Amino acid sequence: MKLTLTLWLLSFMLKRALRRKPRFKEQLERMRGLDWGIATEDLSIARYYRMTPQGVTTGKGLPVDLDLELRFRDQDAALRILKKPTQQAFLDGMVNGEVRLVGDSADMNKLQKLLKHL
Repeated sequence: MKLTLTLWLLSFMLKRALRRKPRFKEQLERMRGLDWGIATEDLSIARYYRMTPQGVTTGKGLPVDLDLELRFRDQDAALRILKKPTQQAFLDGMVNGEVRLVGDSADMNKLQKLLKHL
C-alpha cells in the first residue's frame, strides 16, 4: 500500500514540476520526452509515466513500449531506495540484486537529471 501511494504521489509531483518549474520543462524538451515505469519484480505493483513537454500521463501497469523500467525485488527495497534516489543508492541496489534496470542506462541518467528538479 505504501509503495502504491508513493508512486501515485510521484506522478502528482511530476505533473506539478512540469507546470511550475521551468528547468524541469526545459530539460524535458531537450530530451523530447521519456516513457518509463516502476514495478516490483512480480509485477504486483506497477506504474508507468509518459512524460512530454506537453504533459505527463500515468497509469497502472507496465506497457511493453517503455524506454526504461525500474524493477525492484519487493516493496520494501523499492521504498528504501526511492526515499533517497541518489545514483549511489541505485548502484548499490543493482549490486545487491534489489534493483534491475530494463532498458538503456543512458535513459536512467536522463531520468536522474529530471528528478533533480522535483
